[in-house]
Amino acid sequence: MEIILTASMPDRSTKFGIILTNVGTPDAPTPTALRPYLKEFLSDPRVVDYPRWLWLPLLHGVILNTRPRRSARLYERIWTPAGAPLLTIMRQQAAGLRTQLEKSLEKQVAVEIGLRYGSPSIASALRSMRDAGIDRILVFPLYPQYSTTTTATTFDAVFDEVRQWSKMPEIRTITEYDRNDGYLESLANSVREYWQTHERPEKLLFSFHGIPQRYETQKGDPYPAACRQTAHAVVQKLKLEDAEWSIAFQSRFGPEEWLKPYTDVQLESWAHEGVRRVHVIAAGFSADCLETVDELGNEARETFMEAGGKDFHYIPALNDRPDHLKALAEIARQHTQGW
Repeated sequence: MEIILTASMPDRSTKFGIILTNVGTPDAPTPTALRPYLKEFLSDPRVVDYPRWLWLPLLHGVILNTRPRRSARLYERIWTPAGAPLLTIMRQQAAGLRTQLEKSLEKQVAVEIGLRYGSPSIASALRSMRDAGIDRILVFPLYPQYSTTTTATTFDAVFDEVRQWSKMPEIRTITEYDRNDGYLESLANSVREYWQTHERPEKLLFSFHGIPQRYETQKGDPYPAACRQTAHAVVQKLKLEDAEWSIAFQSRFGPEEWLKPYTDVQLESWAHEGVRRVHVIAAGFSADCLETVDELGNEARETFMEAGGKDFHYIPALNDRPDHLKALAEIARQHTQGW
């Protein structure tokens, strides 16, 4: 039977959409803007899984009355005329990904940004796709290593939104891409290129965002193992000896034990052992943000130098590097076959 396409039957083969997601950012580096952002972030039971009867009074009674002011001062240190670095870089990544895909696929591709916390939100990105008549959507969390605290909560937000729709879109999701060779090679390239213009360090530290230790031991979160796998894969590409590198975890919060070794403790230890030159790479961050630009670029530097270190450099995240965008485009193509 012949099928005739009419105005009421759009040609679905010509267009699909991709939503790039990441954690998020406040709208401004002010306590007023930080409070709703931190409230949304720290209210997420995927991020802080304490019993609600215990956690929510503490969050609303203490943390949200003290932390916004401190966090605002930190964001002020990295804020640019264009706004938050994370969002600025994501816009560059979205534009670059769209260009890569449209060139290789020879068809129109819509790319939207959806932040898990803050704006533009995941819900707003999905609605933009719907309003444009796009009902084939790839959700692409820019977290190379899967964690319930990042990737899983992203999918929560996606399906919390679309389950309210009368017409559900066709949705595909990317759970992880930590073993993608293009991603790993772009990490190795970023180190090689940095070492062309900076003296090679005695130690290279892979710093990943931490999570509570029990998320791995009690809840089975595969994130720590994926981080270690990423570091080992890049080390093999760089042909480093065991004594030339290590892995650590940063950004711990609260009183319980998080993944170890801690980044600041590792840096202090190296300095006390006589290590004088260290470079740090944040291999789990797809874009520079507060945790990389300030926590590593400023605070970690101070920690190392005050402990006796002499030379410290943070190697920037992959951001909109051409090889990174090429890798992201290849991953997207793999997940949109048939569209």
